[in-house]
Amino acid sequence: MSLEPASAADVATVSRQLGRPARDVVGIAARCVCGAPTVVSTKPRLTDGTPFPTFYYLTHPAATAAVSTLEAEGEMPGMAAMLVDEVADEYRAAHESYIADREAFGVVEEISGISAGGMPDRVKCLHALVGHALAAGPGVNPIGDLALERAAWSPTVCECIPLAEAPSVAEAAPLAEAPSVAEAAPVAEALEASEQ
Repeated sequence: MSLEPASAADVATVSRQLGRPARDVVGIAARCVCGAPTVVSTKPRLTDGTPFPTFYYLTHPAATAAVSTLEAEGEMPGMAAMLVDEVADEYRAAHESYIADREAFGVVEEISGISAGGMPDRVKCLHALVGHALAAGPGVNPIGDLALERAAWSPTVCECIPLAEAPSVAEAAPLAEAPSVAEAAPVAEALEASEQ
């Protein structure tokens, strides 16, 4: 894992990308070719005490839009069908790598053994998988790599909105806070099952 420290300007950019104040940023895991943050890393336990499993959080608006399009076009079932043999082994290794990266910033019992994006057995959130692929580099997360390859966005081409044109956090339409553990994929099912 190679995280760059997040500057005040990075945190401001991520806040504008998200349309809300960025919370508990521990570093920038991937950047656009122009240098703007693309993937942010977040503490595994937020300041308010909420466990937060999504260590690699895709924030770049053009990237998130392209990945949303892949999900809307129904790419995930075909990708999930690929989770056999070598691909399944690589995906499980990606899951373990993700957890190890996050746990370098603290072990949170509520999310122990849980990574993101449906790993290691399902494909549930391509945003999380692409965020991991961008942060870890090619060859670590096979499904994240595939989604990145199929997306209409490329990390090699800047599609950033100039900050002068982007709304400030105060001007942005109010958005919900980042998902809580009960809302974040893939933790939702795990928590629902444990609550019953």
